[in-house]
Amino acid sequence: MVDKVESSDNLRKAIQEEPNAPKSIGATLLDDAIGWIKLIVFTVIIAIILHQFIIINATVPTASMENTIMTNDRVVAFRLAYMFSEPARYDIIFFRYPGDKTQIYVKRIIGLPGETVNIIDGRVYINDSNTPLNDDFVLGPVFGNYPTFHVPADSFFVLGDNRNNSGDSRDWLDPYVPRGSILGRAIFTWWNSFGFIS
Repeated sequence: MVDKVESSDNLRKAIQEEPNAPKSIGATLLDDAIGWIKLIVFTVIIAIILHQFIIINATVPTASMENTIMTNDRVVAFRLAYMFSEPARYDIIFFRYPGDKTQIYVKRIIGLPGETVNIIDGRVYINDSNTPLNDDFVLGPVFGNYPTFHVPADSFFVLGDNRNNSGDSRDWLDPYVPRGSILGRAIFTWWNSFGFIS
């Protein structure tokens, strides 16, 4: 009787150790399809999260930021850039245009909250300084005088780098970009040109 119990135990072990029977082609294809679907869904979810909360990936259709950002360049901006710090002078930002919140613009911050901005013979002076701001990034010589701008608290005065071909704070009916309208800071271009933005 003992021998029979041992034999059935050995038989059970042999069955458990036997390798799985090969799957049918249909089952293998189904497993592969499910794996691909999971990968695609995961990738789409990550892309949506990145686009909505972390980066902006946009094409700049005009020449207003040349030569820093060229016409039709694709630009990546970081949405979380100002989570722990404030926007700074010379940052290039994406923001909702004050005249139409459905439009997104890209410009360079020039005037900070509470500052006065004077533009005399195309040069920018902050708080009645006798020394104009550094504008090495500006395309070509710029001319023109404008009335004094008084930047409100929690707002910014912005200009394009191609100031002879840029609609910006100098010309807008509402010339200031509220802090809450800033979407992110431009980091780099990746098409047509590639490079980090400064």
